[in-house]
Amino acid sequence: MKKIGLIVILTVLLILPLYAQVGKIAGRVTIENSGQPLANAAIILVGAEQGAYTKDNGTFTLTDVPVGSIEVQFRYMGYGTQTLEVEVIENETAIVNVKLVVESIGIEGIKIVSDRAKERQTPVAFTDIDKEEMQAQLGSRDIPLALVTTPSVYATDQGGGAGDARVNVRGFDQRNVAIMINGVPVNDMENGWVYWSNWDGVGDATSSIQMQRGLSAVNLATPSIGGTMNIITDPTAMRAGVDFKQEFGSGGFLKSTLSAGSGLINNKFAVSAVGVRKTGDGIVDKAWTDAWAYYLSTGWNINANNKLEFYVVGAPQRHGQNLYKQNIAVYDAEYAEDLDDYDPLALDEFDEGGREYNQNWGNVSADYEGKQWWNDDEHDRFDEEFINERENFYHKPQVNLNWYTKLNEDFNVYSILYYSGGKGGGTGTYGSIEWDYSTPTRTADWDATIAVNDTASAGSEGILRNSRNNQWTIGAISKAYYTINENLQTSFGIDWRTAEIEHYREVRDLLGGEYYYYDGNDFDTAADYEKVLGDKIAYNNTNTVDWMGGYLQGEYSKDAITAYMMGGLSSIKYSFVDHFADDGEGNEAEAETEWIKGFQVKGGSSFILNESIDMYGNAGYVSKVPIFDDVIDDGNATVAEDPSNEEFLSFEAGLNFHGLDGQLGVKSNFYFTGWSNRTLSRGVTNEDGTEGLIFISGMDSRHMGIEIESSYRPIYMVQVDLALSMANWTYLNDVSATYDDYGSAGEIDTLNIYVKDLKVGNAPQTQISFGTSLFPLEGLRAQFVVQHYRDQYADFNPFDRTDVDDTTQSWKIPDYTKLNFHLNYQLPVNFKGISVGVFAHLFNVLDSVFIQDATDNSRYNGFDGDHDADDAEVYFGAPRTFNAGLNITF
Repeated sequence: MKKIGLIVILTVLLILPLYAQVGKIAGRVTIENSGQPLANAAIILVGAEQGAYTKDNGTFTLTDVPVGSIEVQFRYMGYGTQTLEVEVIENETAIVNVKLVVESIGIEGIKIVSDRAKERQTPVAFTDIDKEEMQAQLGSRDIPLALVTTPSVYATDQGGGAGDARVNVRGFDQRNVAIMINGVPVNDMENGWVYWSNWDGVGDATSSIQMQRGLSAVNLATPSIGGTMNIITDPTAMRAGVDFKQEFGSGGFLKSTLSAGSGLINNKFAVSAVGVRKTGDGIVDKAWTDAWAYYLSTGWNINANNKLEFYVVGAPQRHGQNLYKQNIAVYDAEYAEDLDDYDPLALDEFDEGGREYNQNWGNVSADYEGKQWWNDDEHDRFDEEFINERENFYHKPQVNLNWYTKLNEDFNVYSILYYSGGKGGGTGTYGSIEWDYSTPTRTADWDATIAVNDTASAGSEGILRNSRNNQWTIGAISKAYYTINENLQTSFGIDWRTAEIEHYREVRDLLGGEYYYYDGNDFDTAADYEKVLGDKIAYNNTNTVDWMGGYLQGEYSKDAITAYMMGGLSSIKYSFVDHFADDGEGNEAEAETEWIKGFQVKGGSSFILNESIDMYGNAGYVSKVPIFDDVIDDGNATVAEDPSNEEFLSFEAGLNFHGLDGQLGVKSNFYFTGWSNRTLSRGVTNEDGTEGLIFISGMDSRHMGIEIESSYRPIYMVQVDLALSMANWTYLNDVSATYDDYGSAGEIDTLNIYVKDLKVGNAPQTQISFGTSLFPLEGLRAQFVVQHYRDQYADFNPFDRTDVDDTTQSWKIPDYTKLNFHLNYQLPVNFKGISVGVFAHLFNVLDSVFIQDATDNSRYNGFDGDHDADDAEVYFGAPRTFNAGLNITF
């Protein structure tokens, strides 16, 4: 009996834990004052071997917590630790939301130096997209496509090449949208454009994106007219771990991502790294990708008052491109025929190639053994059976060293020293190429060209060339913040940059010949005219850009009111050297501008009406320095004598609501931006016979509209999101200019431009995004996103409208709607610290046929030039595609 009793007691003791009384603790950890979520904060049950880390959105869940009163500790390096006593009830979830206070300099340094807006404080319109949201929707597409559910933001992948996306904000293209990564502007120093293929790996290392629309809160002299896309990469991880993600998708897409973090070492130092390998055949014909990417971040807490951070990011890549838009009928003749304004006669002029058609490649015999030259070395071609006419290859690393220092309780300084390199270019044909006219549009006939070159007596008649763009930029940004009293803070800073850019063409592929004859270099002798692989041809220039800027800002905050005012100056100088042109004295032709000055003034105020409602307003004026190409003509080394700045006047007012215990949030605003003195540079002949460059200015446009975004979560399992923007972007006036040109028949030339009341093109003026997210199980999220676009006018150059009888609106693209589906599931598996997640994305679920990009009255693919559908050249949106994979975290 004693033995039986002992067995019963032991059995009961073993079974009891299975029926132990347990509950859950869940909540969110945010940063005091800013309200931003704090990822990877540690939550520890005091006295128990149990804990968790917060997710990217700051949330956490602790399961199987014993009932009763228990101490829970919340901590993160650089923040004050909080310990709370929590009462846990059986089978219930105790909700605990915690705000941690910053105690160490530099903890929020990268956000401060990047001028990130804060909820209910910063008086600008903005949208935050955190890492969790990016992972839920992006599906390894180009970064701008993470913003398609943001009001007034339009992003497309254009021709479908990897990294060839573009983004438009409030009717302004990327040249007037500031793109910043970790506080450093990355817009091209010469023309303001952004090439997203250079940042192919940034999406995997991005912690969050903040899209500030309008002049924004950025105080650097950046082109933030339409807005500022503010990208923050992952901070150095405070916990050790390894994460592996494997993806596959349409078009033979394969991508592997490996991330690792050391965790905090000796409470001082940590390092994180990400490596990416991506390949694919492409959705569009021969728009393949072959890319790597890397990211490294380190953090060193020197002491409580000083912190250093080091970032390196880069993406060496090659990809086939689809750079030529086509007539609508080339992609889909049936779609074209159904359009009311497509002339049926045009169907006989354009053969159909299908939605995946790409003009920029051609077949080649596999027995052609010619080598190709790129990145300063010989290589085999990408594929032995075809050659891309247009291929991009580039590597643009960026290195940041950030120093955050606290001089005293009232004075902090945040500084960035950075380097950005660049090596690569794009391909194209040069000379006389044989063409194949049996395809829908002419394509290069490589075999015929090789045959001609092979028998030519004077070398290759036509070749493949590289257009190279090798560059480096060094810059420094330093911002000081001084607290005058508890209500008033001032800030001032400098922004210095210098860049050198080499532009030249070189022989990439001789296409069967022994050499290519080129005598356009004034410094070559006859012995140098026979060019072989890697030799420079066509042009060879070196441009420099020197930039100096500064600002002064004051901020006032008391009770419910926050206000700021800032003023900034910038000064830019350009120079140019033509290494092929003799200036007449045996030297290379050179050109240099004086320092060109610009400035900006802006300010705003926000007012918290109550705990649910706040309102804000802002206004600003920007005098923007013209880009390099508008000041120096790199064809003849002429400089505009008196370049004109473009001017922008903007104001904005908004009202925000947060209520129903956090279930409902609504943001709304009205904006107005006036673009005055838009300029055109034009070459002329001076009285002494030399060439000159003049500015024609005076074109004005108005960009105005309303924006609304809301999120409603009536129950835990359902969330509904809405984004709406309605706009009116219009050119306001015609332009008439007279100028001296001694190269024409008379000394006085007149230019008239007729654009009054024409709509600004290149983006839809009405956008609606509607999303429904379902959370049926813990860790599972299913999301449907509907995007609707209307009132989109085809892109056109307003300075080409010189016919008084041609005042027709550019072609209006048909309205379209598309549906995307996203599924993310963190499996309820955690074996010795190993967790697994799976995900799937289905883009364009209904396989809708639509046009996403268009150019009006194409000179290459138009029919009769009357601004109808048959005169536009377009890109169709991609058909139904998918991306799926799994994520393993150790």
